[in-house]
Amino acid sequence: MENILNTPVTYLKGVGPKKAELLQKEFGIATYGDLLFHFPFRYVDKSRIYKVKEVISDNTYFQLKGKVSGLQTVGEKRAKYITATFTDDTGSIQLLWFRGIQWVKNRFTPGKEYLIFGKPSVYKNHFNFVHPEVEDVDDSEPEMVTGRLEGIYSTTEKLKNSGLGSRGFSRLMKLAIKLCAASFNENLPEYIVNTRKLISHKEAMVNIHFPKNTEMIKKATHRLKFEELFFLQVELLLQKQITTKKSTGHIFETVGQHFNTFYKRYLPFELTGAQKRVVKEIRADMKSGKQMNRLLQGDVGSGKTLVALMSMLIAIDNGYQTAFMAPTEILSRQHYETLKKFLGDMDVEVELLTGSTKIAKRKEIHQKLKDHKLNILVGTHALIEDTVKFSNLGLVVIDEQHRFGVAQRARLWKKNTIPPHVLVMTATPIPRTLAMTVYGNLDVSVIDELPPGRKMVKTVHFFENKRLRVIGFIREQIKAGQQVYVVFPLINESEKLDLKNLMDGIENFSREFPLPEYQISVVHGQMKAEDKEYEMKRFKDGITQIMIATTVIEVGVDVPNASVMVIENAERFGLSQLHQLRGRVGRGAAQSWCILMTGNKLSNEGRKRMEIMVQTSDGFKIAEADLKLRGPGDIQGTQQSGMMDFHIANLAKDGDLIVRTRKLAVEILESDPSLKADENILIRKEMIKRFKGKTIWARIS
Repeated sequence: MENILNTPVTYLKGVGPKKAELLQKEFGIATYGDLLFHFPFRYVDKSRIYKVKEVISDNTYFQLKGKVSGLQTVGEKRAKYITATFTDDTGSIQLLWFRGIQWVKNRFTPGKEYLIFGKPSVYKNHFNFVHPEVEDVDDSEPEMVTGRLEGIYSTTEKLKNSGLGSRGFSRLMKLAIKLCAASFNENLPEYIVNTRKLISHKEAMVNIHFPKNTEMIKKATHRLKFEELFFLQVELLLQKQITTKKSTGHIFETVGQHFNTFYKRYLPFELTGAQKRVVKEIRADMKSGKQMNRLLQGDVGSGKTLVALMSMLIAIDNGYQTAFMAPTEILSRQHYETLKKFLGDMDVEVELLTGSTKIAKRKEIHQKLKDHKLNILVGTHALIEDTVKFSNLGLVVIDEQHRFGVAQRARLWKKNTIPPHVLVMTATPIPRTLAMTVYGNLDVSVIDELPPGRKMVKTVHFFENKRLRVIGFIREQIKAGQQVYVVFPLINESEKLDLKNLMDGIENFSREFPLPEYQISVVHGQMKAEDKEYEMKRFKDGITQIMIATTVIEVGVDVPNASVMVIENAERFGLSQLHQLRGRVGRGAAQSWCILMTGNKLSNEGRKRMEIMVQTSDGFKIAEADLKLRGPGDIQGTQQSGMMDFHIANLAKDGDLIVRTRKLAVEILESDPSLKADENILIRKEMIKRFKGKTIWARIS
């Protein structure tokens, strides 16, 4: 019976090949099972029929029963719309349609009763219904008139045009539930269902689509969220468990000459408590005999690169080579220069390999790697090319890892018989609940302190009408010898409007800061790589005082002399991106400023974002707020995880449930690592069903 859930939707009455193709294209719905996991995103209460005289608000939905008369077409051509009068025994109300006019003309029969449902609008102090749902009273089943809560389903314009609006989905769900109800087998052991006070899987699946009452909506939602998050946590923990068991790692027993010399003579500043803690965690991993897979989180400027270097020195002390991979040439070069500066005249050979490295230099690097004369190789994805062969790769550090695909990263691991230890770094603070899902198979370290001497960046928000004040402040800062970033939201490089904004901005700033007194650099994504490099170098060398740019400078430009970050149209950025941009300043001794410029009219969400940025510099608080405001899909790095496509769970709202399901998964796997105990057979079966062919289940089933 369970196989019926795998039946193609083409076989469902009312679908057919064309609609099936659309469902696949728009929502990835191919089978009955896929369809039934397309859950309503809200519900409307149709358990009561109101009278016309009871329509007293435009903030709620009303269902009315009465007759429709006086259909009338108003206007011409594209401005045409249709009106009608809806009447019951307490009064009349106007109905309007701006599309589907021919359908409306043929829809109503004089003297016949209809149910209409919708949210009223107010026009000239009178209520009306625009595009109400319409249903024949005679055709509706008794329970359809009273006593029902109706699910509202996500749809698209293409599906609506094919008759699959929310109501169309509802009809399909009714058929699918009747056919598949017997196949909704329990997938959680009885001990979990009972101790967690969950309703059955079958009850949840039926009531999520056709709830008996509001209480059952809550219970069904909780049950389905619970199982979705629980099985994900089991999967992540099993991945971690198998990696730990099966991947032998290089054993770095020695903390030797290179590490000690650097620590005693070259350390640029006293390590923070957080940095010391993280170095100890990494050290313990690297001498355990298991491959290290650790995520290092740290806010912009928290000293992650220094921790990475100290980890690499441990590898070098044990006779191994190391690789440091970054997503862009600019960032790779910056890391290379930072490492060289930290190491000074120490006997550690460091080279840089990127797409623009000349052939002769490449050959030299390849030979040095082969002869083990090269200790640290910094670079972009050029490091994963087949021609790059290490003699003994022991540690790989990856910065801003979400910019690399899984396959790209895996090619680095294969450059040694025993996989190297892996340290993944990100300056995008990840909320705890997100880290437990997206990076649930990695160990996590956090640097949550700034190095001594770093001054907090002061953040202010100005509306457009304060621009002259901002211009005056920029002049003062330049006069004091500081440099300034001005960033425009070129979100999509093909958007003409955005490019125009940038060009207008360049023109305006050139007028306010004219040659020869001021020099301006311009950087955006449509420029050639060498032109970008040239402009960035001019700014870095202090030749230009102002850099006007798009978000290409979000990561990878380190100019200690830059003390002002002006973000234009700041309301068009997410919180995490604003925080990343702010991190470009505050890297020198001078007090630094981040100025958020917005239009005078701000949405509530936009206003909230500006307030959060002004109030806190804590990247983790900002990331939590961003998760709540925007949801996980927009936060950097989550899209490629492949596990973020939740049917019903919401990482922004279900943090407590994530923690509880993680704890339960840990407890179960500690006592039954292979899920072979009788009481856990259902979990094992469900894991194979959900994840077989995707990850580790192909190996252990």
